[in-house]
Amino acid sequence: MVQLNQPVVPCDLLIRDCSAVLPDFHLLEDAAIAVGSKRILEIGPASQVCPKYTPQSVIWAAGKLAMPGMYDCHTHTVQQLLKGGTVDEPPIIWRRILVPYESHMTHEDRYHAARLYCLQALKAGITMFADAGSMDMSGTIQAASETGIRAAVARVGRDLDPELPSCMCDPNAEQAIEAMEQLYKSYHNSADGRIHIWFSLSSPMSSSPQLVEGVALSARQRKTGIHIHLGEHPAEVQTCLSRWGLRPPAFLDRYGALGSNVIAAHCIQITDFDVRLMAERGLHVIHCPTANLPTQGIPKLLAERAAGLNIALGNDGATSAKQDMFGQVQLLKYVAQASYGTPVFEPTVLPLAEAFRMITANGAKALGMSGISGELAEGMLADIVLLKIKDVSYLPTRNLLHTMMMVASSQDVSDVIINGNVILRDGKFTKLDEEEILCRGIQQMKHLLSRT
Repeated sequence: MVQLNQPVVPCDLLIRDCSAVLPDFHLLEDAAIAVGSKRILEIGPASQVCPKYTPQSVIWAAGKLAMPGMYDCHTHTVQQLLKGGTVDEPPIIWRRILVPYESHMTHEDRYHAARLYCLQALKAGITMFADAGSMDMSGTIQAASETGIRAAVARVGRDLDPELPSCMCDPNAEQAIEAMEQLYKSYHNSADGRIHIWFSLSSPMSSSPQLVEGVALSARQRKTGIHIHLGEHPAEVQTCLSRWGLRPPAFLDRYGALGSNVIAAHCIQITDFDVRLMAERGLHVIHCPTANLPTQGIPKLLAERAAGLNIALGNDGATSAKQDMFGQVQLLKYVAQASYGTPVFEPTVLPLAEAFRMITANGAKALGMSGISGELAEGMLADIVLLKIKDVSYLPTRNLLHTMMMVASSQDVSDVIINGNVILRDGKFTKLDEEEILCRGIQQMKHLLSRT
């Protein structure tokens, strides 16, 4: 019980009467979360927390489950205007479809595509994303700034692909690095600290040694991250072996671009020796199941976990998949279990507690937010998602958290708080005009189609 003489503390927001997922993947029922100055002031039993605070705003959350905001650690926001455009298409989709699509995009195209991504991500409970980048990222930065989401945005790094049009590849490493540096100077820590600018190596097969070494040096000096695609296709491995006599991870490592500030998307075409090297360097692996499985393969999940790699997840582009972190982790659990667990009678290739961390705390660690976000705990940034769980798909249940991890979807998200600001409340945006963003996005896709 709260003592009668205890002072009452003002706070910005009080979420009360919810259930909550604690950092150790345990459930706290009848909970309350007090939020102030962008951070979680306290989380605990509602009977203890609520009497201590006088909130400016209250979310009555009975029948809801509070969890940390989720992290989409690899995406391409510009691809929102290409939905449905790559399904059931023969290879190579990148050369035949994505290159012509992106090469025709204007700033307006990119801005409206990014707004659509942010809208969809927020409704799915994603509070931070990492964009692997294109040549012009100002539209993505503008969209993220306006919508209230967090973002780690990279301007693409690519200087060794003569088959690409000039609008998609820099002529040399110096110009590529200068463009990334300029983006960093202009936008890093903008939008109240929500926008982080990262450096990029699009792929080992399109990066010269000079670019790899320069990006590694610039990122270290700026104390920021590097976003790369790694082990994505057999052609990447073949190209690196023929050019440098090294597999892609070893090539990046030779020039200093394989470290704890690196997120590597896909990581399908890798060996156990690659896994060991990546783990030694502290690299973060980002798997994208819906993108990887149709055209690339199954990740070496058990070997990666055994090596101690930090593994997070990404939705990749929107061309063929819904932006849904729950869907990604559920798919990964099933396919990894079938591939690596069932043949050797191992029942937990991906335990549910680790699966939960992949879309929350592991994502925060990968994007440089560890210790300040990714968990519901006192002092953490108030990036909070509420799920509707008073539903027959959840209840009755013998273990609510296990049920959540196996049945939850983006459709269950009801409320989203970022930096203590309520972005989505009971499924409705508090400030954004969802209909306007969608209508403008549809119009922009028509404009783009008319030019291609």
